[in-house]
Amino acid sequence: MPVVNPEKLIALQRSADDVRNICILAHVDHGKTSLTDALIATNGIISPKLAGKVRYLDSRPDEQLRGITMESSAISLYFSMSRRAGAGEVHVQKEYLINLIDSPGHIDFSSEVSTASRLCDGALVLVDAVEGVCSQTVTVLRQTWVEHLKPLLVINKIDRLIRELKMSAAEAYTHLSKLLEQVNAVIGSFFQGERMEVDLQWRERVEERVAAAAAKEQEKLEKKAAKTSSSVTSAETESAVTDGVDGEFEERDDEDLYFAPEKNNVIFSSAVDGWAFTVRQFAALYEKKLGIKRSVLEKVLWGDFYLEPKTKRVLGSKHLKGRALKPMFVQLVLDNIWAVYEATTGGNKGKGDPAMVEKITKSLSLSIPSHVLRSRDPRALLTAVFSAWLPLSTAVLVSVTEYLPSPPLAQASRLPALIDASPAAGNISSDIRTAMIDFHADPKAPVVAYVSKMVAVRASELPQNKRKGGGLMTADEAREIARKKRAEFARARKAAEAEHQNVVNGMTDALDSTTLDEEQEAEPQEEEEDPEHLIGFARLYSGTLSVGDEVYVLPPKYSPANPHAAPEPPKVMVTGLYLMMGRGLESLTSVPAGVVFGIAGLEGHMLKSGTLCSQLEGAVNLAGVNMGSQPIVRVALEPENPGDLDKMIHGMRLLEQSDPCAVYEVLESGEHVILTAGELHLERCLKDLRERFARCEIQAGEPIVPYREAIVSAAEMAAPKDKNLPRGTVVVVTTSRQVTIRLRVRPLPTAVTEFLESNVGIIRQLYAERKAKEIGKHGAVEEVEESAEHQDIDASAQGANLVSMIEFKENLQDTFAKAATTSDTWSTVVDKIAAFGPRRTGPNVLIDVTGSCQKFLQEEQQAHQQDSNLPNQSQQSDVLTAKDFSDKISYAFQLATAQGPLCSEPCQGLAVFLEEVNIAAPSDEEVSSRDLSGRLTGEVIKTVRDSIRQGFLDWSPRLLLAMYSCEIQASTEVLGRVYGVITRRRGRIVSESLKEGTPFFTILSILPVAESFGFSEEIRKRTSGAASPQLVFQGFEMLDEDPFWVPFTEDELEDLGELADKENVAKRYMDKVRVRKGLPVKGRKLVRDAEKQKTLKR
Repeated sequence: MPVVNPEKLIALQRSADDVRNICILAHVDHGKTSLTDALIATNGIISPKLAGKVRYLDSRPDEQLRGITMESSAISLYFSMSRRAGAGEVHVQKEYLINLIDSPGHIDFSSEVSTASRLCDGALVLVDAVEGVCSQTVTVLRQTWVEHLKPLLVINKIDRLIRELKMSAAEAYTHLSKLLEQVNAVIGSFFQGERMEVDLQWRERVEERVAAAAAKEQEKLEKKAAKTSSSVTSAETESAVTDGVDGEFEERDDEDLYFAPEKNNVIFSSAVDGWAFTVRQFAALYEKKLGIKRSVLEKVLWGDFYLEPKTKRVLGSKHLKGRALKPMFVQLVLDNIWAVYEATTGGNKGKGDPAMVEKITKSLSLSIPSHVLRSRDPRALLTAVFSAWLPLSTAVLVSVTEYLPSPPLAQASRLPALIDASPAAGNISSDIRTAMIDFHADPKAPVVAYVSKMVAVRASELPQNKRKGGGLMTADEAREIARKKRAEFARARKAAEAEHQNVVNGMTDALDSTTLDEEQEAEPQEEEEDPEHLIGFARLYSGTLSVGDEVYVLPPKYSPANPHAAPEPPKVMVTGLYLMMGRGLESLTSVPAGVVFGIAGLEGHMLKSGTLCSQLEGAVNLAGVNMGSQPIVRVALEPENPGDLDKMIHGMRLLEQSDPCAVYEVLESGEHVILTAGELHLERCLKDLRERFARCEIQAGEPIVPYREAIVSAAEMAAPKDKNLPRGTVVVVTTSRQVTIRLRVRPLPTAVTEFLESNVGIIRQLYAERKAKEIGKHGAVEEVEESAEHQDIDASAQGANLVSMIEFKENLQDTFAKAATTSDTWSTVVDKIAAFGPRRTGPNVLIDVTGSCQKFLQEEQQAHQQDSNLPNQSQQSDVLTAKDFSDKISYAFQLATAQGPLCSEPCQGLAVFLEEVNIAAPSDEEVSSRDLSGRLTGEVIKTVRDSIRQGFLDWSPRLLLAMYSCEIQASTEVLGRVYGVITRRRGRIVSESLKEGTPFFTILSILPVAESFGFSEEIRKRTSGAASPQLVFQGFEMLDEDPFWVPFTEDELEDLGELADKENVAKRYMDKVRVRKGLPVKGRKLVRDAEKQKTLKR
């Protein structure tokens, strides 16, 4: 294959209609990188013989070692094909630029998929023909649906149906039909969910319009009610109202959403064997032979259509009349492919047939080199026949250019929904909206680009630091290399001579022969480093961007409603533009709209992702990407050499910028912690830290797994600590004996806890609105401080339609009412909620019975009335009231729920009732109560925090474990070993199903995150690589075991003994966390069997 010159690719960027931006998405090990290799081979970058073996875009050594992709990589490819505008016209050569992004399939790196999909207009979704629809397949299909990408389905690894499952062509057709139905079922579920949501919104709009029209009609009736209109009934009124409302619901057609081979959006392939085809290709092959139009053949080659042998007519299933005919797809397509496999590799026979190979090559008019025909390697013959008959690159790239849209068409259909879903979409400038949707690429148009992630590139790999000219070098470069080579040879010769002498003479000669100049030359070579530079991975939506241009860098929290909010987005100058070519970069001077490119100059101004815009007012924020996986595994790091601490901190900051999912934190204890998505992601981050970013030896501690603390009402609970008070009630007095507080801790109903967990974004938004009203639109320092802690709104919550306070209050009221029983008072507590916690958004509530605290879900008029009346009274008198300590009590509630009494982990499902607050007058009459408020502040906070923890322990405490959802595909031979590993790690089997037509079982299980480290490696070892798990964080699940339980009944003491031979798993988890945090552990023995120390003297 001829090598394509980069200048040709750069020239094609100017023709937007001939550009295609696509990404390859699939489950892990479904053949993405092998397919990409075959496409790269068409540009002469790698040899076609090595396609599928080189894995060119897997540029990291650990990617090559593990055989999986860990980072999304982009490359630009050239493709040309001859097209005819109409029948009888001359063929015209058409050239295309394909910007291809290969993404990872492992769940730990699903954030790379999220960042890659926003840059593209179409997607190749690969599905393994044997494994079928897997967990990540559903995830990437959902990603294409959310990002409004046009997908193209590639059913890969069809060769496994022949080699492994030994299927016939008819069985393979049935299997592929069911697989296609499974994929379409996933798409249908997305459409159905969206349709139900749209239908609900439409009904709400109709009801609002009907109510508004009814109100207007009622006003008219009241004005005319004096004489004639009094006899009008309500039914007549309703009919009059509904006549003016458009009651028709427009059904969206879902026909174009599904995959169907006759629509040219399904490709059948085997990337490892280098072949692929579409129904359209075989329709062109059989058009003249059967005398049937190509358009007709495209519709009948797939499905229940049959070819009558004598008349060559196409029959439906109804007209078979009992004849055993094969479907046309089997007869005309699959039988021929099965014949090639049988002739070359022998198929089920195990030996090829040279005579059949010759017959096939003649009938298909294929020219196979003679040395390949004589080859003893049947695989070489197989790939040679298929590459000449059904080349993979042709089928894929032709389908991409014909079916997937160009940037102008894609932006016109995709961007309106994405812009409307961005934060404060109503404040976006009309010029920017028009330029993006209508694809204005002229230099005067506003520049809008989205940077999906930052890529770390070594300085030596930048184009300006590489030697150019096709291997030629200047005279100075040649002399410098020759000088270094001579110095190396001289040192090697002197070292060899020194070996023949004694040690002392050898050392003396070496010191004598070494000059100061050589040492000074050698030292910089040893200390010379190759620093890392961060380059933005971006897509330009409008305008033209050139080197030297200045653009604003908009962070993900930017809102066009308040563009100058602190910190104000910086304006930076573009220092470099690059064409992404896989393992290399090519310099660009300017980039037109619709192109995927690399951009330099953003280092230090952008953390992970953001939007670039030429103007600040009215700019759009496109950075609201929902990451596929959130970081759950924390690890504390420290350098082996304490002097390398600054290096490690600098490296961790670089890692946080270059990795979309990694997060760097410094805990209150001073530990430097990194958060990753999983164990494999952690290994990759540590490797990058040691070898690229920090370049020093780093020690990693044990993974820090999050827990949650809760309480339940259990039968084996001990008696309340105070028998005269209800369980969980605590009456405490501050150390000054001036404030007495009574509160009660109770477990929240499970339904309420789940409701609060699922509406965290709404609570955070309501709190932000309330805080903004208190501070004002232009707040001072307090607003900045609060925004640093509480403005980290999730990307999903930013784009969601958040409900109002009234709607949230009604939903919460309904949830409490459903959970209430006859003896409970939950149905009346919503109006008394003063705060949520921890961090003011968690699933714990502070319920104020005394009326001293400001209510969180209070209507604006009531809140204004309370603020205008009550504080003024307290200000006029010197007597302290309970309202003066309302904010202190709320703060103590946040502290108590953020660090529970078991192991200082966040609490969940607590309801704290503030029942009484009494303040006594000071004993000294000369000192007023208000003068002592400063001292009482700390006392109240500490007392309330400790009393909440004391009330917590009055119930039966529980730990909630972080859980993984584990999916494993395994054959029947290794099923028992998989079960053994899961059970040994305290996992639980949820379901087990046999994939129809295959010998593989799909096992779904739940596994604690604390027990998951080393789980993947153990599964692979036990099954000899036959099974590999996919772990997805699912949430927290309660461990139904009291960590403080000890046997106390006669039966328990008789069965278990005083030391409780049965291990308390909850206590083990709790003690492990307490040891890590430096908290005291009850019953822990540092020395179990002590002996007297023996010395040499005694």
